[in-house]
Amino acid sequence: MEIIISNSSDKPIYEQICMQVKNLIMNGTLSAGEALPSMRVLAKDLHISVITVQRAYEDLTRDGFIETVSGKGSFVAAQNKEFIREEQLRVAEELLQKAAEIGRAHGISYEQMTDILKLFYEE
Repeated sequence: MEIIISNSSDKPIYEQICMQVKNLIMNGTLSAGEALPSMRVLAKDLHISVITVQRAYEDLTRDGFIETVSGKGSFVAAQNKEFIREEQLRVAEELLQKAAEIGRAHGISYEQMTDILKLFYEE
């Protein structure tokens, strides 16, 4: 599992870990039941605090992406297809909202924006 931490990102390190692990699960790189590195191992590999990794794993557990078994470690949770779809829809909505804000701020018409989206969607 490859996680890349950016010190120049405006997102906290634990959020960067969460987002990357979620993406690996949603795109099928990590599959249900697959073991994740222990918190200590991941912290050592990334040269960060174990507490930061713990926060990321807690958030991933809360969101249903991983399960932690005492004494055994953390594993990718069996995913509900509808849950994954909802998560992807949420990400798309955030990106579309940002695109709409850029369009409004720079005088790009709604029609132009829909044409651009249609072009990308049909590729």
